[in-house]
Amino acid sequence: MTDVQPLAVGTPGADLSAAITDFESNLLARADRMGLPSQNVLVSIPQRVTVLNGLDSALDTLPEEKRADSLYLSKFLIAVSAGLFDAALNYLWDETITELRKRIVDYDLAYFFDLAATSPEKRKELSGPEDLAKLTDDEVIRAAAKIGFISDLGLHQLDLVRFMRNHASAAHPNQHSIQPFQLLGYVETCITEVITLPQSSTMVETSRLLANVKQEAVTKEIAAGYATLFSELRREQIEALANGLFGIYVSLASTALMRDNVRALLPYLWPHIPTDVRAAFGVRFARFQANLDVDQATLAREFLQRVDGEGYLPEGTRAADIDILLEQLTSAHGAMNNFYNEPPIARDLQKFVGVAPVPDGVRRKYAEALVEVFLGRASGISFSADPIYEEMLRQLTPEEASMALLELTSSSVSGRLSYSVPRAQAERLLEILRPKLVLAQAIALEKAVTAFTGGPESLIHDSNIKRLRAALESEIG
Repeated sequence: MTDVQPLAVGTPGADLSAAITDFESNLLARADRMGLPSQNVLVSIPQRVTVLNGLDSALDTLPEEKRADSLYLSKFLIAVSAGLFDAALNYLWDETITELRKRIVDYDLAYFFDLAATSPEKRKELSGPEDLAKLTDDEVIRAAAKIGFISDLGLHQLDLVRFMRNHASAAHPNQHSIQPFQLLGYVETCITEVITLPQSSTMVETSRLLANVKQEAVTKEIAAGYATLFSELRREQIEALANGLFGIYVSLASTALMRDNVRALLPYLWPHIPTDVRAAFGVRFARFQANLDVDQATLAREFLQRVDGEGYLPEGTRAADIDILLEQLTSAHGAMNNFYNEPPIARDLQKFVGVAPVPDGVRRKYAEALVEVFLGRASGISFSADPIYEEMLRQLTPEEASMALLELTSSSVSGRLSYSVPRAQAERLLEILRPKLVLAQAIALEKAVTAFTGGPESLIHDSNIKRLRAALESEIG
């Protein structure tokens, strides 16, 4: 293509619009001569200039040393200049995920895999940095948020960016368009909420703790010194740390020193671990047994024995069967052809749950999964599975209904409530849950949600709703 001249962007004194016009004319002329479409291919030049002029400001918070390694941001810049906003958004997302993976590797990869793996079977597949590619972007983001790499607000914003990346970028065929200020906003979100987000003091302390567990003897005095840190952690941080220590304990690669250290720390962490998380360790014990992982089953039981937690071992393998089906259902819900693949799994889940109480180890996970699949996706719901979900929701106990209400008002759901289908489903869900709520905190939270005048996607930012959620979370443990 010798007749296509390079684009002079950023050259002192260059007329940016004129440079782009000249570049575009040559490029589209070549496409036309080759018999390829040349109309409605590129974003208009004024829109490109808007983004290019605003990019300096959007990149203000990105340090020079990070810019030097930001290959995908260079591709983003070139794609914008060429008028390919859909490709630019894809490159921006690639930069965000690439940076997030780097930060995860630098922090504690094994700890991250313990949180990201949805099952013991999947955890076996994850060991080195190259295995991060085996996780979906959604799995990476959710686990990173549990650790603290992404704030609650950042998780909500990234959900929106990811939705646009999946439905309006070059990642998939589509007919949607992206506006200039939208694109600039996505740049600022990815840089501020992921790429340059500093580690909190809690993350630093947790990282130091995990390093000590793996390298140095943790005496009783040292373990007691972490009691203050444990008392200051949020629920999701407690859950993440507990799962991380459990992962260390049951790993066949761990040394005797590591397990001694976990046993020293566990009595100080255990009082802060929510009931459903404790019971989930029992479920994992059952899954090790079901998979004939005898050594890991023995270690899982030892973990619970250290804190007199054998009462959390589940009834037979029923809990493990339900746990597996919940993972299959949520995985199918998030994948292609979900409207076709969800119903048979939903029917199996309904059969396994039956009329007996849902085992403690999977109750919270069960309620949360039902909320996720019942809300559907921005593109619609699985009509064949919907009545099954509704029937299971109507069988929830009052406590499980409270768990579902907490999930409905959580940061992991808020992003989807920006779209009409999940929003309508959320209203149906509230109608189902309302008569089941008996705890004063649950009733108060439901009334606050119903009375909320902002968009449902903004629920998580309301201080009163945050306070009511915290009170209900404390009540149900």
